[in-house]
Amino acid sequence: MCDSDTDKDIAAFSRRDLGVLAGSLGVAAAFPANAAALPVVERRVTVTTPDGMADAHFVAPARGRHPGVLVWPDIWGLRPAFIDMGRKLAGSGYAVLTVNPFYRSATAPTTLPGAPRDEAARAKAFEMRKLLTPDAVIRDAKAFVAFLDAQKRVNTRRKIGTAGYCMGGPLIMRTAAAVPGRVGAAASFHGGGLATDAADSPHLLIPQMKAAFLFAVAANDDQRNPQEKDRLRAAYASARLAAEIEVYEGSLHGWCVADGQAWNPAQAERAWGRLLALFGTALA
Repeated sequence: MCDSDTDKDIAAFSRRDLGVLAGSLGVAAAFPANAAALPVVERRVTVTTPDGMADAHFVAPARGRHPGVLVWPDIWGLRPAFIDMGRKLAGSGYAVLTVNPFYRSATAPTTLPGAPRDEAARAKAFEMRKLLTPDAVIRDAKAFVAFLDAQKRVNTRRKIGTAGYCMGGPLIMRTAAAVPGRVGAAASFHGGGLATDAADSPHLLIPQMKAAFLFAVAANDDQRNPQEKDRLRAAYASARLAAEIEVYEGSLHGWCVADGQAWNPAQAERAWGRLLALFGTALA
């Protein structure tokens, strides 16, 4: 995940493939705005964690109280593309906290939005990622969920949802295990390292979870590791937890994030619809 393999896949696209992708971008731009979107209020916030002060973005409908949602960005961190997704989700009726997972190293943006993701940027991101250990994620998850529950626009009678992209996939699983009494739904988009042979693999935590799940899998990730989805299906079935696990045909790792080279707007919109369906059911 988040590696040079996907860059190679993008580079391997034929001119025809690139033309199709450009056409799909035009289709996405033509999608009608959601006329039913709620007006929202937003602010940059700081969350106190056991390890320091985490910067984040909070956005919620301007009126009423709503289910809380914790969003874990991909390895390129908290930036405008994710703030926009938070706004879109809030417009559908959720109080959304999108965090800077690398707050131990730097405040957001930790990488330059839209800048070429060269080897130096990649090395910087992966170095910061090393501090996000499984134990650190548990501490962060508990602090972020507690922050959401303390907000007046969050309805604490409703379960919390969480969504993660790329490296955020394992983080939603650790969040669901860390706060099982609060997390009712969790979604991973082109996540990696979800079910490995490591002793601390996220899928080993599934018996501790109580949430319903969505795993939207990139086609090229599945080609490299087709066993991962099977491991997940078996583990969730054993735990008797609902889990929608689907490979999105024609998608490349990172296809759900609008500022990435792999963005596939048509498939991203379909994945977004599945996220809203999950939250609409599990957080009701």
